Amino acid sequence: MIMPRRPRGLTGGYVYHVLNRSVARATLFRKEGDYVAFEKVLQEAFEWQPMRLLSYAVMPNHWHMVVWPRRDGELSEFFRWLTVTHTQRWHAHYHTSGTGPLYQGRFKSFPVQSDEHLLTVCRYVERNALRAKLVKQGEAWRWSSLWRRQQGDAGWLADWPVSRPATWVKFVNGIETEGELIELRRCVSRGRPYGTATWTGSTATRLGLEASLRAQGRPKKANPMAK
Repeated sequence: MIMPRRPRGLTGGYVYHVLNRSVARATLFRKEGDYVAFEKVLQEAFEWQPMRLLSYAVMPNHWHMVVWPRRDGELSEFFRWLTVTHTQRWHAHYHTSGTGPLYQGRFKSFPVQSDEHLLTVCRYVERNALRAKLVKQGEAWRWSSLWRRQQGDAGWLADWPVSRPATWVKFVNGIETEGELIELRRCVSRGRPYGTATWTGSTATRLGLEASLRAQGRPKKANPMAK
């Protein structure tokens, strides 16, 4: 009997960074009510499918989340329900049903090693609004996990598998290197695991993500005249 192949990169027990953007990067959240409506859908998603949410940021045309699913397939089920439900309600609110998709497509994700690499990813997520110059301090962005924790309203948020530094807010607001951004954006675009070289290699093999480690572009053709 041939066993069905496990969905690539969706194995439970790993932490994942998840991202989705609007079609053509159009504005998804035009006013405060749009953010509130999305968070309502997010709350309903938690009630339907409990998911450990470590950090998140909802931006004008996209959102980031760092989640820690318990079982295989949970991540896919959760985000499918979230995006479909949000799309339906958004179109109903703006009377645009039948005009096409709201999101670019299926969410993007990559697994994250549960050590200092996780801290780097959560920092990357929680400083999104600061990086975009929407606020002067990361904790000022109302639609983020950093704001919620600072307000003492962390009911949605799960404990992290690593300790969060006591100086976390200062760390989030600190200097972010270009190297960090380049590496994280590469992981976003390719679904590449983010961690040490050893962990990245073994995780890519286990989750069927080997292609994400290969160099991009077509291999160069051999020159028949070369000796």
